[in-house]
Amino acid sequence: MNNPIAKRYDFVYFFDVQDGNPNGDPDAGNLPRIDAETGMGLVTDVCLKRKVRNYVQLVKSCEKPFDIYVKEKAVLARTQGEAYADASVVNEEKPGDKVEKGRAFMCANFYDIRTFGAVMSLKTNNCGQVRGPIQLVFARSVEPVVTLEHSITRMAVATEAEAEKQEGDNRTMGRKYTIPYGLYRAHGFVSAHLAAQTGFGQEDLELFWKALEEMFEHDHSAARGLMSARRLVIFEHGTALGNKPAHELFERVTWKRKSAEPARAFSDYEILLDGVALDETRKVVPVS
Repeated sequence: MNNPIAKRYDFVYFFDVQDGNPNGDPDAGNLPRIDAETGMGLVTDVCLKRKVRNYVQLVKSCEKPFDIYVKEKAVLARTQGEAYADASVVNEEKPGDKVEKGRAFMCANFYDIRTFGAVMSLKTNNCGQVRGPIQLVFARSVEPVVTLEHSITRMAVATEAEAEKQEGDNRTMGRKYTIPYGLYRAHGFVSAHLAAQTGFGQEDLELFWKALEEMFEHDHSAARGLMSARRLVIFEHGTALGNKPAHELFERVTWKRKSAEPARAFSDYEILLDGVALDETRKVVPVS
């Protein structure tokens, strides 16, 4: 693996959804997440991290050192057992040393632990806790979004009992929720100090940027509609501590509407850096 990154990064990420549900709320019947006071759409950090994990799993095929710790149907204690089967951990006699060696093994072999961190302090195969160098906040739509509810029909039923009840009509009714269009903005942070603790290197960082740019292309579904990465503005500091506060950098990235009509496409917006329109998907801005 490459040496850990030596610089701090802050970034602004824009993505959009058309006729889809970018992040349903299971506590609200899977309705799109909405800020009840402002009407702004929300997408959780957990949702975005899941898509990054899925992308890395796809392109790296779960081969170490790019395996994924939190993946579908995983049993985490069993996965951590790989660390306790490693010779460097088996040969330790002190419990504390075993945990530390186990933690190092997990960081070295699992991309999402190196990147986002993980709580691995289970009773079985305890590998401690890791605070990851990359942190994301909730994405929020730049304007209020409208949630639509649609009735849908399936021309079939699941059981013989349902067929008898409908006397052969055999229809199943359902509901579907979508947002006609929403442009979302997320903020993120990359800590060089935490990268030194997990071994997060330049190759890992480039893979993360690629995931943000391409992950929606491999995550299409009828429920999510058309989701696309639009702009990624990366502020690259000159040092590990950074040169300016993140909020000052984020304020340099703005947006404006091109028309007064309800937005239904990305072409209705313009993303600006220091007042100048951004045309490229990824823009790296040195901070001194």
